[in-house]
Amino acid sequence: MTGDAERAGANLTQVLGVAIDPDLLELALTHRSYAYEHGGLAHNERLEFLGDSILGQAVTVMLYRDNPTLDEGELAKRRASLVSSVALSEVARSIGLGDYVRLGKGEELTGGRDKGSILADTVEAIIGAAYLSLGGDEATALVLRLIVPLMDNPERFGAAMDPKTSLQELAARLGRGLPSYQVSDSGPDHSKRFHATVLLGKVEIASGIGSSKKQAEMAAALDAWTQLSALPPTP
Repeated sequence: MTGDAERAGANLTQVLGVAIDPDLLELALTHRSYAYEHGGLAHNERLEFLGDSILGQAVTVMLYRDNPTLDEGELAKRRASLVSSVALSEVARSIGLGDYVRLGKGEELTGGRDKGSILADTVEAIIGAAYLSLGGDEATALVLRLIVPLMDNPERFGAAMDPKTSLQELAARLGRGLPSYQVSDSGPDHSKRFHATVLLGKVEIASGIGSSKKQAEMAAALDAWTQLSALPPTP
């Protein structure tokens, strides 16, 4: 690791609350765009593959143990919500993970640090690195530290699965009308960045970024749903 990478690794270690092997952590943070621009270095996709499995197992066991009255269908729905790319990208943003990802110049210029797919994949890669570095128990503990805060509001299970529908239903209950979306894009055809803004009436409520129009709208809808859910009840 270089000096800058070591400092970044130390900062991220403090955020994660776990000391992953520095070389594995650096690998987990290395996106393929960076690797290709630097002579074909190793990148984080293999760690992402491993982390996806660890994540799924940890969340499945946690849900099974903590919800003895839920049937298989509801457990599966909640698991899908908690391990979705929307949920993982929210986790990543909550800890500022985008600041630490190693990106190629193209991804850097097109907003890669806030792309939901890149952030979600990096979370999984970090979980994989934690497993290889520290073992299953520490990796599971890391997963739970990252994921459990998402469960504070049970309604989010539906929101993370289908944020546009959940926002529409919530807006209707609040008498705010139907959401509408404005979407723009930037960047070259092979690496476009989409920016979506969700409006209620003529008021802009939230925005989101994604590698597709659908992802950007979902990110904007989830942000808007989160904001509206936090409003105090109307007297």
